[in-house]
Amino acid sequence: MINSKLARRVMAGGTFLAAIAVPVVAFAQETGAAAPVAVAPNVAIAKAAAAAVTMSIAAMSAGYAQSRIGSAAAGTLAEKPEAGTNLIVITALTEIIVLMGFVIAFMINAA
Repeated sequence: MINSKLARRVMAGGTFLAAIAVPVVAFAQETGAAAPVAVAPNVAIAKAAAAAVTMSIAAMSAGYAQSRIGSAAAGTLAEKPEAGTNLIVITALTEIIVLMGFVIAFMINAA
């Protein structure tokens, strides 16, 4: 019998590995238009993996922050409807985490 603690760990581990694997594949694709640069294959793999980890950690942390802020905003909005505009702004600020991770991932891959 699988207990719920083990199931949560397996699910979290699978989600983390999937969040890393998808960006690695996306960043590892070669483009045909640019002239190839003499870079060792190990360096290219390390860059793709670093960009993937950066992007996945940024996305997961923003998702966690969004879930916490969203539930608190729903409770606040039920009690104080006039705070709606401020709550939308606060909720939108967590998206900056993902955008910064995206920019940093491209900076890592381009260097």
